[in-house]
Amino acid sequence: MTLLHFQVARGASAPPPPAKLRQLHSSPPSHHCSSRSLISTTPFKPLLLSSSSSSSSSKLSLSPSPILLRRHRRIQPPSVSESTSPVSTAEFKEWDSLTAKLAGAANVPFLLLQLPQIVLNARNLLAGNKAALFAVPWLGMLTGLLGNLSLLSYFAKKKETEAVLVQTLGVLSTYAVLAQLAMAESMPLPQFAATSAVVGIGLVLNFFNYFGWLNEQLWLLWEDFTTVGGLSVLPQVMWSTFVPFIPNSILPGIISCGIAILAVVAARLGKLSEEGARFVGSLSGWTATLLFMWMPVAQMWTNYLNPSNIRGLSALTMLLAMLGNGLMLPRALFIRDLMWFTGSAWATILQGWGNLACMYCFQSISKEFFFATTLGLLLWIGLMLWRDTIAHGKSSALVSLKELFFGAS
Repeated sequence: MTLLHFQVARGASAPPPPAKLRQLHSSPPSHHCSSRSLISTTPFKPLLLSSSSSSSSSKLSLSPSPILLRRHRRIQPPSVSESTSPVSTAEFKEWDSLTAKLAGAANVPFLLLQLPQIVLNARNLLAGNKAALFAVPWLGMLTGLLGNLSLLSYFAKKKETEAVLVQTLGVLSTYAVLAQLAMAESMPLPQFAATSAVVGIGLVLNFFNYFGWLNEQLWLLWEDFTTVGGLSVLPQVMWSTFVPFIPNSILPGIISCGIAILAVVAARLGKLSEEGARFVGSLSGWTATLLFMWMPVAQMWTNYLNPSNIRGLSALTMLLAMLGNGLMLPRALFIRDLMWFTGSAWATILQGWGNLACMYCFQSISKEFFFATTLGLLLWIGLMLWRDTIAHGKSSALVSLKELFFGAS
């Protein structure tokens, strides 16, 4: 505890002088208000403590220490004394519980997305048809696996159980496909061995960190690894999307890898400002989100170059992708997680509905199917915004969105 914190704590806990004691026992002045009225009229500001004096216009703000900021916890409902009414507290708790269950239910469509590919690969392997597995790009699957691991670390640090389960399922299902590709000799064995080591270490570290059993330095090393890995892969994947219109090169990945290493080292040596260090610490989660956000862009670019390939897309696959990401939207909005909300909203609208729109434009799906899906998506977004507004006691959905993007005022 610093000297400043000690003096403030001492001044707050020191007993009042006798004159003050007599004043406390006397009747309160006319402008005095009770603690109950203060609670009901003063807006709740959980992360700011201010101390002001009537004789001075200067203000002292005490922010939580960086160690406390690193330990994210699930939002807790306000107590009855802090709420304006018991109804709002009940709504908050109910929506908190329901959004968590909806995020957990996203495992179902995401599992159905990967399960057909796993079953098909198993059948081809049993039939000795290894050549069929060469149609599955192992590099793209590996990119998705790295994104799942990075997001798993992000949500494990935030203690978001349902999102942790979703990302763990993504890691395991993608790894199962890579194992099948390695058995078919489509994926080189050294790359698969390295991937297996990273997956094993990553799952163990995230498991221990979720339960608070991991040393802080080990977790920082893992975060640095995912930051460097994500920043190396993302520019390379974006560059490769537009080949052959641009030269095929690994230079973007090499340059971004070097920049990432320099940024991580500078942050660990204390050469960056507090805001800079916080920015570097958030890069692993954002790069993983941007990786997933780029996948529908690459798919739509392919659709634009080769419209005939649209008929090869599965409408059910796009619908499942829209459902899985859409089920996580309410939870991301409820806890005001901009990164999670951005990734889920982008995947819901662009990867799911956007590809369905392309399929409808090229008459690959029926008009009834497309408009029913569009109506369902609009109703779901409207219901999400309405329930979140009620749960947080806001005047409109625009206030909730403002808090999501700019923070609570």
